[in-house]
Amino acid sequence: MERYRTRGLRAALLALTAAGGLLLTGCGGGDGGGSGSRAADGGSKEGGFPAPAPGHGYGGGTGGADDDQDGDAREFTPERDHLSTFALDVDTASYGYARRTLAEGRLPDPSTVRPEEFVNSFRQDYERPDGNGFTVTVDGARTARDDWSLVRVGLATRPAEDPGERPPAALTFVIDISGSMAEPGRLDLAKDSLGVMTDRLRDDDSVALVTFSDEAETVQPMTRLDGNRDEIHDAIDSLEPTDSTNLGAGVETGYETAVEGLREGATNRVVLVSDALANTGDTDADAILERIASERREHGITLFGVGVGSDYGDALMERLADRGDGHTAYVSTDDDARKVFCEDLPRTIELTARDAKAQVAFDPATVAEFRLIGYDNRQVADDDFRDDSVDGGETGPGHTVTALYAVRTEPGTEGHLATASVRWLDPETRAPHEESGRLETDALHDSLGDASARFQVTATAAYFADALREGEARRPSLPGAPTLRDLGEHAEDLAKETEDRDVRQLAEAIGHADRMLDRYRD
Repeated sequence: MERYRTRGLRAALLALTAAGGLLLTGCGGGDGGGSGSRAADGGSKEGGFPAPAPGHGYGGGTGGADDDQDGDAREFTPERDHLSTFALDVDTASYGYARRTLAEGRLPDPSTVRPEEFVNSFRQDYERPDGNGFTVTVDGARTARDDWSLVRVGLATRPAEDPGERPPAALTFVIDISGSMAEPGRLDLAKDSLGVMTDRLRDDDSVALVTFSDEAETVQPMTRLDGNRDEIHDAIDSLEPTDSTNLGAGVETGYETAVEGLREGATNRVVLVSDALANTGDTDADAILERIASERREHGITLFGVGVGSDYGDALMERLADRGDGHTAYVSTDDDARKVFCEDLPRTIELTARDAKAQVAFDPATVAEFRLIGYDNRQVADDDFRDDSVDGGETGPGHTVTALYAVRTEPGTEGHLATASVRWLDPETRAPHEESGRLETDALHDSLGDASARFQVTATAAYFADALREGEARRPSLPGAPTLRDLGEHAEDLAKETEDRDVRQLAEAIGHADRMLDRYRD
């Protein structure tokens, strides 16, 4: 059994937990200023990417256990089969919520940190297909740990077309107007964004509006926008927060309204905007979605969940979206809201693939062990990859999906390393399709610093998520993990190189986490 060192962050996070449960309730105001010596953190930069912190990362392989000086080590027994299968996921809510929590001076609850949603929050450099379906990109880079590499599997759909080329949309907005939505940045943000989006949708699109607090109400039945925008704006402007959160009633009424206004040949979708703090009626995702399962299966109505609020029911919203064959996003600022409602949501109006699943086959001649980073609740049995009755993920034009693996190669071996395949159903005919890509050991970059900037962003986001999950459970850390200090500095360099605002925000989030932990290092 392999043994791995516990990273230095673990002690700091345990200190945070002991100090009044701060992981869940917040660390108080201000960033705090670390006054300790930064040299003590270790980790010089090699090849443009921070070197691992002392004691960070995986051990040295079979027969080469890397034990902690204090005996506090983590154990990991990898699966010996060489297949990894998961349903595609383009959710980003976990990263958005973590970024807001950190900006407010709190560390996110580790259970809300899903690494795949961190990784999938950033633009990628994959080639795009000409038509529906996917391209498959497989690349990788060796880490500073002997025989350990990070392997990136990238799936990309075709670019989004002109909005006039997509099918019409029938969108049922289910808006939480409970008392908790009165907090600035919740209902007010949703109303402003819905107003902007209403102006940007096409005349042949339709919108319905359902609200819920103690009870649910259809405020606006399914209505074509052509000639009716003022009426819809008036309905949006009339929303005011009140009473409790009967999320179950809201979702049920939302689906009933969507079915009543169902449009053949259109993309029919329920858009749930809520802090997901259900406290009245059914509060369990399974109980809520059991009521609408038949409508979802029969009519293909998918769910897009938009989370808001500093206190946010992340687990419930994520389960709702998974069961509703949809996606989640989180908004906390005007820029976030405009991006979600005016860019991301219109992109998902058209589907290019249904029930998409990925399977990666690692070559046992070259790969000793591997681990998929994240996708914990998206795993699919290997034998179900080609079972088209098994649920997968839905994607639209302009989407990318990234999966990152930690891979230990057999020492001194060369040749084929992995083949990644994606299988999906045509959204109209339900005909199955597959596409694959390969990676050879000689195609691995010699170091993370030699990889493309976008690969380095992917690795940085994964290392960051891994650090934030440190206090959740005993799990192996990513190989070659740098200190947060060095990781943040590298993110700043990447932000300058890519001139990407999203990468700049990543660097800021890492900085917030590092400064909070600094108080417990000193």
